Amino acid sequence: MNRNLLRQAQEMQNKLAKAQEELASLMVEGSAGGGAVKVVMTGQQNVQSVKIAPEAVDPKEVELLEDMIMAAVNDALQKSQEMAQKKLSSITGMKIPGLM
Repeated sequence: MNRNLLRQAQEMQNKLAKAQEELASLMVEGSAGGGAVKVVMTGQQNVQSVKIAPEAVDPKEVELLEDMIMAAVNDALQKSQEMAQKKLSSITGMKIPGLM
């Protein structure tokens, strides 16, 4: 195998690993209902928090509802990532580290 090609592949793998580390520390916030519901997620698509304005629901149930929504979203994301990895693996014939 060409040494230059191998070096380029290693450089790309290192860049991908660094990008994944950076994505883990980045946060985005989405909202709905005029800000009544807010979700904070990492660049790696892990939900960090769900906040529901007390006036949107029964205030006694807000924290429980936030926790359940966060767990459900993270579960769906994990399943979708596993599904994508299986699909890509069937195409490439191998598991590509850092792709999903």
